[in-house]
Amino acid sequence: MHPIIRNILAIVAGIVIGSTVNMGILNISGSIIPPPEGADVTTSNGLKAAMHSFEPKHFIFPFLAHALGTFFGAFVAAIVAVTHKFRFAMAIGVFFLAGGIASVFMLPSPVWYTIVDLVFAYLPMAYLAYKLAPNKTKSTIA
Repeated sequence: MHPIIRNILAIVAGIVIGSTVNMGILNISGSIIPPPEGADVTTSNGLKAAMHSFEPKHFIFPFLAHALGTFFGAFVAAIVAVTHKFRFAMAIGVFFLAGGIASVFMLPSPVWYTIVDLVFAYLPMAYLAYKLAPNKTKSTIA
C-alpha cells in the first residue's frame, strides 16, 4: 500500500477506533454509575439541566471515555502510520482535544473536571499511546 494512503488510513482508523471506544464507555457508564435521580442524560438539553446534580463520581466515566478513546485512537494511528508516527498519534490527540474543548462550551461542567479532562485526557494519552505502540521504526521526534 502506498505510504500516503496508509498514513491517511492511520488518521481515519484512529478517529474511528477512538470514537468507538469513547462511545462504548459512555454507553455503559450509566449502568455502572447511575445518573442522579430524575436526570435525563439521553439528550443534550436533559444533560445540561441535570449537570448541577452530578457528583464527582458521575465524571469518572466521561473522563475515562475521553482518555481511553484518545489513547486507543492514537495507538492505532501510531501502528498504522508508515512515517511520522509521533505526529499522527498527536494529531489524534489534538482532534479529540478539539472535541473536548467543544464539549466544554456545549455542556456546563465543574471547573475542576474541565481542567482535569482537558489537561490529562487528550495529549498525554496520545503521547503515552505513541510510546507504547509496538513499532520498531518510531520517528525520532520525542
